[in-house]
Amino acid sequence: MATNRSRRLRKKLCVDEFQELGFELNLDFKEDLSDEAIDAFLDAFLAEAMDANGLDYVGGDDFGLVCKATRGSVTEAQRAAVEAWLKGRSELTKIEVSPLLDAWYPEKPVNPAS
Repeated sequence: MATNRSRRLRKKLCVDEFQELGFELNLDFKEDLSDEAIDAFLDAFLAEAMDANGLDYVGGDDFGLVCKATRGSVTEAQRAAVEAWLKGRSELTKIEVSPLLDAWYPEKPVNPAS
């Protein structure tokens, strides 16, 4: 595939200067947690960690991708805010927050300008 793409196409494909960053989450819940407690945690997570920081979450209860709610990249400050919120929760036994990565093409390296 040609790498000499027009600006319009690079924007449409979210590549080069239009790369959008996000991060992955892996969560382990306490074994004795009820379904209602997990649902309450997820409601709070979406309202307090995602919506409050202008982010969206795609995935399941225990694994997913966090990206910006609008077009653009997640910042390191937003990533740190979500990680701090998760670390303050007693429902979790293990939290893994990945470094920022390309939200559209995770196997590609992050551009230094992003």
